[in-house]
Amino acid sequence: MSVRTLRACMVCSVVQPGVKFSREGCPNCEEFLELRGSSDSIADCTSSVFEGLITLSDPQGSWVAKWQRLQGYVPGTYAVKVVGVLPEEFIAAAESAGVKYIP
Repeated sequence: MSVRTLRACMVCSVVQPGVKFSREGCPNCEEFLELRGSSDSIADCTSSVFEGLITLSDPQGSWVAKWQRLQGYVPGTYAVKVVGVLPEEFIAAAESAGVKYIP
């Protein structure tokens, strides 16, 4: 897998290949972002520009997860910082689902 195919969710910062977002959606945000099968939503809600990687096996017990506000998310690889602007309609969808969006 090439690092060029990796994308990070702009809401939860999970990092995975673009094809995985297309096939499975975001493991944390799919219920309100609805990325599965939507290349437009993937382009709007994920970014190929991000800094640093964190691999979490225990998001509940990890101090790094707490520091990065990743508690409650699924184990996986996350970006330290994601560059991009989430469109207003997706910010509203996240907040309606009870997720506080922090750019």
